[in-house]
Amino acid sequence: MLYKYASLVKEYLMGTEIILIVFYVIVLLYSVILHEISHGVVALWLGDVTAKYAGRLTLHPKSHIDPVGSILVPGMLLLVSMGQMAFGWAKPVPYNPNNLRDQKWGELLVALAGPATNIVIAFVAVLLSKLIFLSSQVKIEIIQNFNNWSDVAQLLSGSFQAIIFLLLVYVVFWNVLLTFFNLIPIPPLDGSKILYALVPIDIKTKIFLEQFGFFLLLFIVFFLNGPLSQFLSWALNTFFGLML
Repeated sequence: MLYKYASLVKEYLMGTEIILIVFYVIVLLYSVILHEISHGVVALWLGDVTAKYAGRLTLHPKSHIDPVGSILVPGMLLLVSMGQMAFGWAKPVPYNPNNLRDQKWGELLVALAGPATNIVIAFVAVLLSKLIFLSSQVKIEIIQNFNNWSDVAQLLSGSFQAIIFLLLVYVVFWNVLLTFFNLIPIPPLDGSKILYALVPIDIKTKIFLEQFGFFLLLFIVFFLNGPLSQFLSWALNTFFGLML
């Protein structure tokens, strides 16, 4: 009888873990989609209809999914990390900077739209978390174990409020990461467009950065991941602290 009960509990926890991983990926997917849509919306406000006519101002994932960045890379990371980590990207929303009414600051505003959207979403999630009636200790334990599926599944214990708080943690996690990671001033990230708008850079340097920016980014991610992780951890811990 005890063995049967333990088996049922194990099956329940495994099912909960699978559901949590699904929500984890869904939050990532739509955080990226909203990031990209915001670029197109701001470009449209400034006079460029490229994204609109390309059918990219929609929440439908089919219009934004990149086979490599949205499926292959996150799937492989989930498998390799045993469900502990996933990251990816959507297809960039196209726009024509020559169509923008504001030729001085237009590109900067379009570039800022993505990170700004993510940071607003993160702040909204923080505010909503304040409405969740859970003890600070439970909130801390959920935050500390949010991507440790087996542990967090036990912490939820069928509590609706704990489940909602965990989902808000996912929202904060992905949107804070997307905000600050995209501010790195290296192509193809938004930070490079912000850099170009604020700092005078000669055309040869821009061409070099555009050609080799992706490789520079990979170098930073794999070989300078210490400082990068510290920076991202600081940003995440700041927002997680606001949720308590």
